[in-house]
Amino acid sequence: MTIEITRIQSFPNERTAIVTGAGAPRGIGRKVVRKLVSEGWNVVAADIDGTAVEQFASDLAAESGMKVIGVGVDISDQAAVDAAFERIDAEMPPIAALVNLAGIPSPHSFFELTAEVWDRVMDVNLKGTLLMTQAAAKRMIDGGFGGRIVNTASITALDGGGTFSKTGYAAAKAGVQGLTRGTARELGKYGITANVILPGPIDTDIMGGTLTDERKAGMSANIPLERVGQPEEVAGLINFLVSEDSSFVSGTSINVDGGKHMH
Repeated sequence: MTIEITRIQSFPNERTAIVTGAGAPRGIGRKVVRKLVSEGWNVVAADIDGTAVEQFASDLAAESGMKVIGVGVDISDQAAVDAAFERIDAEMPPIAALVNLAGIPSPHSFFELTAEVWDRVMDVNLKGTLLMTQAAAKRMIDGGFGGRIVNTASITALDGGGTFSKTGYAAAKAGVQGLTRGTARELGKYGITANVILPGPIDTDIMGGTLTDERKAGMSANIPLERVGQPEEVAGLINFLVSEDSSFVSGTSINVDGGKHMH
């Protein structure tokens, strides 16, 4: 079914956003979930750590009055993704947005990058993004009002890696960029937009734990804003990309790195 859109898209008042990678207390995912809930979205907080997201979602639902559920899912496993969406279908309003934040780093240097490590990095960062997008997009099409896909790459895809994540992660995140462009091109006729963000150094635990002032200073050396980013700053961009205001933005890569990479 092709959705004919002759005006700016609008979503129903009761709609759902799915946010993967929402398990870590200091991660971007939880800030995104909170931001979207504050903007009137019902939200599925998804993560491989089901216990963590279920408690987080329960607390946020009680606090906000919105419908928020936590779903444990290994995004790299097709059966697990199918089961997660069966639950979402049964419990939540129609899906209008998917934010793919789940990912794993890879600090392995080039010759330490075994086939096993490579497969795991690709499975979570790239295949997982594909599986979640396929499942969500099918439901967006059935809903008849289009939708928003926001994927997460990294500036590592641009510079090949740094002190923490290296070649395997860079390759996976470059793949996410290509996947996003293909998604935008093929699903645009259904009113579905797809965009990818490329965060730079963000003060989260994926950087190897809480950042010391010394590490922050080192990471900020080539950033014009002279600091690392905060999860809330990424959440603000994602909030725009899933909103009705972004209805003509698709296939775009947006750096969130304080000006470190300019193009």
